[in-house]
Amino acid sequence: MKIDLTGKVAIVTGAGEGVGKAAAFALAASGAAVCVADLNPDRAETVMEEIAAAGGQALAWVADVSNKFQAASIIESTRERFEHLHILINAAGIYKAMPLLTTDEYDWRRIVEVNLTGAFFMTQLAGRVMADEGGGAIVNLGSVYGGGRVHGGAAAYAASKAGLISLTQESARELAARRVRVNAVL
Repeated sequence: MKIDLTGKVAIVTGAGEGVGKAAAFALAASGAAVCVADLNPDRAETVMEEIAAAGGQALAWVADVSNKFQAASIIESTRERFEHLHILINAAGIYKAMPLLTTDEYDWRRIVEVNLTGAFFMTQLAGRVMADEGGGAIVNLGSVYGGGRVHGGAAAYAASKAGLISLTQESARELAARRVRVNAVL
């Protein structure tokens, strides 16, 4: 199936590796200009260069989505470079296997901050822009762990992904009237 996204602009968080990287490549291959946002500068630059080498348009941006100011910088830099914002893929995420009884506070907070709070910041900020520009699409990368299929040793991850599913549902309800679609892929 070929989708033509020529003239569209997308941001993919966590685009330096894994599913985020695959999403960035797929969007670029379909014609979208892509902001490759990642915490790791080397990964972001490499993906941007690979997209450009394949004939696509890309911008590498280094930011931590769990910081609202850095999340805003992703959106601002994308709009400065490509003028619009049509698509957001929230792929940034942390998974760390650890039993509930030995999970420390730092790991708990970091996982929830990136997986849930980062998606909230990006959805809120991008949703405002998209609503003002006539609509858009936001896709959150969830997990079956968020739907109750936990196999042990992933309390923080499961909680963050369950929260992401609820955030997606509420965002979809609130933004639908503004022509912004919000979905989750598990």
